[in-house]
Amino acid sequence: MAESSSGDQQEDNLPSKTSEGRARVVEKLIAPTLEDMGYEIVRVLLSGRGSPTLQIMVDRKDGAMIDVEDCAAVSRATSAILDVEDPIDSEFTLEVSSPGLDRPLTRLGDFARFAGFEARIEMEQSIDGHKRVSGRLMGVEGTEIVVETAEGVVKLPFAGLRKAKLLLTDALIEAMQKEAEQFSQDAD
Repeated sequence: MAESSSGDQQEDNLPSKTSEGRARVVEKLIAPTLEDMGYEIVRVLLSGRGSPTLQIMVDRKDGAMIDVEDCAAVSRATSAILDVEDPIDSEFTLEVSSPGLDRPLTRLGDFARFAGFEARIEMEQSIDGHKRVSGRLMGVEGTEIVVETAEGVVKLPFAGLRKAKLLLTDALIEAMQKEAEQFSQDAD
């Protein structure tokens, strides 16, 4: 699993697209603390006007499943930082969650980690006549995402990624259940 970070680069120098705009400011403020606590940021979104919602998705660095206690710990730490730094101009609602099974893919390392699973990818600009690509992730080559589609294998530049997410399939559910069971056995 790739290491997390704030901003444009992960600690292992792989690109990420975990936030943009004002959410990026928030991410840069909270990332060091969350990393020290054993979490990696999957995505930070700030949406809505007036009283916006700040959504933070995190994973545990150790690979364990995120639970309610994890979300509460991240929420408390984030609230404490944002109360002091005050990067959002208005009152806001803070939501902390796990990425879920059909998670967003925001870091280049995600495309390697989830190789073999189905994903939907949207690019900023058209590649071979398509802005949207669905298919089986094959991994990464350099900074390109490799996807097997119905038309064949395509390579997509990570820099041109708009958004991507895993598709909920039986294979993904089965793999995540096995991963959770394995982690549970290792913890015992």
